[in-house]
Amino acid sequence: MRVFVGLDIQDEIRERIARFIAEMRGLAPDVRWVKPESLHVTLKFIGEKPDEVVKQIEANLRTVSGGSFELSFRGAGFFPNPRSARVFWIGIQADEALAKRAGDIEHTLVPLGIPKESRAFSPHLTLARAGSGDPGRSKADRANRRFAKLQQKLAEIPAPEFGRMTAREFFLYRSQLSSQGSRYTKIARFDLRSSEE
Repeated sequence: MRVFVGLDIQDEIRERIARFIAEMRGLAPDVRWVKPESLHVTLKFIGEKPDEVVKQIEANLRTVSGGSFELSFRGAGFFPNPRSARVFWIGIQADEALAKRAGDIEHTLVPLGIPKESRAFSPHLTLARAGSGDPGRSKADRANRRFAKLQQKLAEIPAPEFGRMTAREFFLYRSQLSSQGSRYTKIARFDLRSSEE
């Protein structure tokens, strides 16, 4: 089973992002856009694991504690960079509680043989993905032009704002790949409660 840990987002924020995607989709028609119902904030990608390990993952995640926290969704950008864009994302701003919770989740999964990430935690919502460009071109010249019109439009408008929410829970998700894109199913829920709740 292919699994990951993530936060769901509130319906009002999802609807604002869906409208934004509908407005921007025509500027980058040759990339794979994420379905708004699939949007989530990944806290830890785990990957393919047997069912018995998934049960251990769920048990270990139940030991993660900590309170709820605020996050806001604003701005947009490209990974790895605008010139060689392969991923279009929306930014997430939060206090250190978000990164701490992601770190706690990683720490609790290490005993199960799930390695920590080599890169620093960078919260974002992926909206679209493209390939890396023509593999026959030199590395120095491997610009991805599929996002060019979208990048031009974003440079002309204020940074998009999608809203703010309080994260009170996180989930273990199952990811199923298909020709229509990935389908995500919540398989376990975990509360984020502060000590006074």
